[in-house]
Amino acid sequence: MAQAPPADKRRQILDAAVRVFARQGFHATRVSDIADEAGVAYGLVYHYFKSKDEVLDELFSERWALLLAAIEEADRTEAAPREKLGAVATFIFESYRHDPDLMKVIIVEVTRAANSFGKTHLEQIRRAYESIAKIVADGQQGGAFRGDVAPMFASMSFYGAVEQVLSGWIFGTIPASETDFDQARDLLVTTICDGLQPR
Repeated sequence: MAQAPPADKRRQILDAAVRVFARQGFHATRVSDIADEAGVAYGLVYHYFKSKDEVLDELFSERWALLLAAIEEADRTEAAPREKLGAVATFIFESYRHDPDLMKVIIVEVTRAANSFGKTHLEQIRRAYESIAKIVADGQQGGAFRGDVAPMFASMSFYGAVEQVLSGWIFGTIPASETDFDQARDLLVTTICDGLQPR
């Protein structure tokens, strides 16, 4: 039987870590748990990663880079600001629909863990807020949004609402059927953007 290429082994370990972190929580997970889940030798995990912290770093950085790219891509379009924010919400909710375990790990273990992992990633997290704030500021300049709300405040309100909905799905406190995803996105964008409508 042929050996999996190194890149595949690395991916195998990362994918296994997502499942274990989602199931047990980051702090209760040992590197041996990740190795067992991946079906690889314990030492192989250390060949690719210095620690489970580095595994979580990698998982967060990969997904967050995709989010930043999605926000920038939405901003580059000629769409109205409301549609741009809709595209950002769609990307995040589709990410959850595609890989709920990964989104659970990112939200529970990183973005909400301000005293530990979140602190080490504040710069990356702030970049997302700033990119969303730019969409809001451009909307204000064009007259689509009211000018008396700080763009960063609007951005944090928008992302905070998105994260709260995701948390409801993660912890099973709100329904998460296929129609619920689309409805939640539409309601969220409407709520935030109606609040930003010029008076």
